[in-house]
Amino acid sequence: MQNLFLMYNENGDTMKALITGASSGLGREFAKILSNMGYDLILVARRKKRLESLQKELNTNVQIISMDISSSYNCMQLYELVKKEDIEILINNAGFGVFGQFTKTNIEKELDMIDLNIKSVHMLTKLFLKDFKKKNKGYILNVASSAAFLPGPLMASYYASKSYVFNLTMAIHEELRRENSNVYVGVLCPGPVDTEFNKVAGVKFSVKSLVADKVCNYAINKMFNKKILIIPGFQMKFIYAFSRFLPLKMKLKLTYNIQKSKKDNTK
Repeated sequence: MQNLFLMYNENGDTMKALITGASSGLGREFAKILSNMGYDLILVARRKKRLESLQKELNTNVQIISMDISSSYNCMQLYELVKKEDIEILINNAGFGVFGQFTKTNIEKELDMIDLNIKSVHMLTKLFLKDFKKKNKGYILNVASSAAFLPGPLMASYYASKSYVFNLTMAIHEELRRENSNVYVGVLCPGPVDTEFNKVAGVKFSVKSLVADKVCNYAINKMFNKKILIIPGFQMKFIYAFSRFLPLKMKLKLTYNIQKSKKDNTK
């Protein structure tokens, strides 16, 4: 695949994008799309071999960093490693889910999830946003989920973590808007996507999953158009709009049944 065009800053340097969770799923597809647009990339994930394999597929300059950013220390180290790079785009994509009744799920695994889904997003958003505000430019796209809109029995901690990302992003966006800042902060909230998420969480969706590359193409387009809330697919847009009018008890019952059907589908 050939580059369509190259992205340069005012100094004539190629623009850069930093993507976490880049070794698979949405992160991998984001990397392909942005590389094809001409962005140099900094790709972060734990699985070095997968990053190396992806690096060979891409046409622009790609720096890979094998790192577990669920660690606060590693988040700071990552920032220190790349802060002098002219990064225009940060995509906080790393994350995973844990399925099961709250009293039965492994607490260590849940805390690791909270560290990755919440703490790393919080830290990297804050660190890079400060730099972006100084330049008065840049894009931060936080990957949440349609799970952000509802309480999620049987995936309680995961749903709560994505709700945090959603509400944090919305609040930051409003702060920037009131400052008339040119910096963009938005949130991607897809429904089921055909990635490794199911395998890691130990579930199988009962509805048809979206295709990852289509989700990412849609998200990138909306990001550059500075859409704050990005929901791919008509079905999820409808569910989001409809759910806002449902009583809380009904939401809880519906979500529980949806979650239970995921586990039933793995049997």
